[in-house]
Amino acid sequence: MLSGTKVGLRARHEDDIPVLRTELYNDVVNAARAEGGPWRPLSPTSKDPRLVVDETAQGSVAFSVVELAGGTLVGAATLWGIDTHNRGAHIGLGLLPSARGKGYGTDVVAALCHYGFVVRGLHRLQIETLSDNTAMLRSAERNGFVREGVLRSSAWVLGEFVDEVLLGLLARDWKPDARASG
Repeated sequence: MLSGTKVGLRARHEDDIPVLRTELYNDVVNAARAEGGPWRPLSPTSKDPRLVVDETAQGSVAFSVVELAGGTLVGAATLWGIDTHNRGAHIGLGLLPSARGKGYGTDVVAALCHYGFVVRGLHRLQIETLSDNTAMLRSAERNGFVREGVLRSSAWVLGEFVDEVLLGLLARDWKPDARASG
């Protein structure tokens, strides 16, 4: 498990799936804001690729996020779009409603940076988020990510086009927190 100061990133367990499905992906507003496509209902037995981990997939690594104090599931995190030639990847995360506002997002981003830069040897990490997602913007910037641009009206979200902010962090600019390690 990768440990931050408050949370750990571990493999997805079978019993994580119903919690993540109910609290993250069945929430139409949250899913519409987090996903690149329209929300759609899925049957409880579907092999939803957002939840069921394909361990043979080379382009992404999915984690469940747990509190270090008690091991309680608090969300999901992903390093996706891994490009081994250019040594870059994207970061994504989603926290359960009960876990938001506790600083977990900043800790998850730190742990994903450690995984990307130290474990995987990547050169660049990138985050794209909606311009009004202040929690993600704050978590990214606290970890050294720099705003590189705005993708104007690039996301169709709940009936309107919304700007996205593009943030990047290079390995050479990363200031690792000694506490965020494996």
